[in-house]
Amino acid sequence: MSMSIEISFSKTAKTSGGLVIALGSLAEPVSAAARSVDSAGQLDKAVKVAGFTGKNFSTADIIAPIDAQADRVALVGAGDPAKLTAHDWMRVGGKMFTLIRKAEKVTVMLGDADMVSVDAAADMALGLLLRAYKFDLYKTKKADDDDNGSYKLTVVFQHEDAAGCKKTFASRQAIADGVKLARDLVNEPANVLGPVEFAARAKALEALGVEVEILTEKEMKKLKMEALLGVSLGSVRPPRLAIMKWQGGKAKDKPLAFVGKGVVFDTGGISIKPAAGMEDMKGDMGGAAAVTGLMHTLAARKAKVNAIGIIGLVENMPDGAAQRPGDIVRSMSGQTIEIINTDAEGRLVLCDALTYCQERFKPEIMINLATLTGAVMVALGQHHAGLFSNDDKLSEALSKAGNATQERVWRLPLDPAYDKMIDSKFADMKNTGGRYAGSITAAQFLKRFVGDTPWAHLDIAGTAMGSPSTDINQSWASGFGVRLLDELVRANYEG
Repeated sequence: MSMSIEISFSKTAKTSGGLVIALGSLAEPVSAAARSVDSAGQLDKAVKVAGFTGKNFSTADIIAPIDAQADRVALVGAGDPAKLTAHDWMRVGGKMFTLIRKAEKVTVMLGDADMVSVDAAADMALGLLLRAYKFDLYKTKKADDDDNGSYKLTVVFQHEDAAGCKKTFASRQAIADGVKLARDLVNEPANVLGPVEFAARAKALEALGVEVEILTEKEMKKLKMEALLGVSLGSVRPPRLAIMKWQGGKAKDKPLAFVGKGVVFDTGGISIKPAAGMEDMKGDMGGAAAVTGLMHTLAARKAKVNAIGIIGLVENMPDGAAQRPGDIVRSMSGQTIEIINTDAEGRLVLCDALTYCQERFKPEIMINLATLTGAVMVALGQHHAGLFSNDDKLSEALSKAGNATQERVWRLPLDPAYDKMIDSKFADMKNTGGRYAGSITAAQFLKRFVGDTPWAHLDIAGTAMGSPSTDINQSWASGFGVRLLDELVRANYEG
């Protein structure tokens, strides 16, 4: 069932019919707001029977008492509200969505403003939206409890400062839309979303005021992007480089640059992958999806920064024209690369995109995101992205933003000793250093293309797709990176 959600805020909400959701705490499991719905005074007894104590993220779904001003009453526990972080409030919002089921009208009674701040209310609404995301575009037959139709869900948050909530939520809506875009891109099948089609999705950001330029194969050949172009040789689908520019700061300010790997499907090329699980390689453009989602968010909330998003879009296929192990290509930087394994293709796409970004835009910082190595999952599992950086200040800011958003990163080493593993007998470097330290040698490879620019590489192979379900995400594609980088920008580069 397709669902559209309209969220609004009201100082006084009418609660005749529909579902009412109220917050409970350890100090007051049944709040005054919840009691106001129950004219017969039966709610306390029902909650006690349900065993609801108001502890963090607990829920209770109760048949509305006689004469109640609602069809259903539900409670979500906030524990000790004073101790909840912004992400905790998002989790509370996610829990709220689990109680909605097929309700078409929901009133969320937040109660006293001392318990729920304006920011907390906006964060709850964001969490609800993120949890509600569902990608079922290609299902012609829905689940048994669906009617194959669509409906509009109206959620009204009752708060004393409704105007303040509405203003604050506008930026959260921008985040929700950016995350949704990133999730949609990763979830799309590769037969639908090729390099040209992905570039068109980026081009659509012009509606928000983003300047978008698309480079074709011919233009990239003139720029001597042999590394990026080499990856696409085995595919009938032409490569693209999309450049997204948001000018929200002063004209003199250097831009923040974000570069994404956009391999729309990765067979491994001639060094072909095993068949089992290859279908997941439709998500090998998770870095490009995150950059596109981020640029949407920054533009939608009118971020006061200058930002550049660059995504290299290719498909890696085996073919008579595909590059081979042993081939040597010259990157845009002039450095030569021996191809040892055609499945180490993401770094070839990124190295030319990083060079282009640095030479054309001379950014203040440069951050690339890529589903780059399976090795990062061996090291960190699916709960942290790998962070590699040549700059301690940038690394610390990313770690702090990751902790705030719970899109967490863990810094791994860069060291000249690892460079020996990617030295080549025949070229300046080879594109893989072998089995050991695979994530690190990939980062060392990229580091050779960034110069002195403060730079960070995020290996999101374990977090962008197939990541564990959470209170705010039940999708195979998580949209990882959008909230992390938006928080980085908001906390460090605006103001």
